[in-house]
Amino acid sequence: MRASLSIAATLIGAAVAAPKIPFVTTTDTIPGSPVVYKRQSTQQACFLIGDETLPAETADIAADLASTVTCDSAVTTIAKVPDVTAGSTTFSSIDFSQSSQTPLQFALAKFATDEPLADTNLAAFQDMLDVYQATEAGIRSVGGSLAIKVPKFFLEMQVSRIQTAQGNPPAAAGLQVDHLRDKVLKNAPKEAQSLLDQVTQLATQLS
Repeated sequence: MRASLSIAATLIGAAVAAPKIPFVTTTDTIPGSPVVYKRQSTQQACFLIGDETLPAETADIAADLASTVTCDSAVTTIAKVPDVTAGSTTFSSIDFSQSSQTPLQFALAKFATDEPLADTNLAAFQDMLDVYQATEAGIRSVGGSLAIKVPKFFLEMQVSRIQTAQGNPPAAAGLQVDHLRDKVLKNAPKEAQSLLDQVTQLATQLS
């Protein structure tokens, strides 16, 4: 009997001495622990209308554009993606798919730069690129046709050319003029050789 009382007293003493562990819910933060901020979700992007998994690069672009590109849900464009606007540029106003020209013909005519190249309005070209990238992301989200890549890559090349001519060439290898030239050519195998030659020539004109 005395042994039982002794054991009971020992257990009670241990319980009193043990430190209290606070109950933590899934939304609480333990004091002193690092706080991890979740990266902006691409699901916040109004132009992503489907649930197909996006390539990493496209997902990054979509996340970046989510807070700057707006959508007009009353108007849809390719693959029923909402008409998107960046700055003063709306995709429907420069939609290659509504032209009778081939994608590259359209791009060469519509997205021509000024002479001298450095006088071209970089902000305007960036807005055009933004609406093309946003629309491409929306198309990818529903698994649609990617004919948009030809004018999109051409716009990227033009932006890179303008930046270079203005003394601010992009540092990233994937944004270099030569790399983007190759992207245009690779995605336009059915275009006329004369059009491909124009792209190659433009890539050499950086001033």
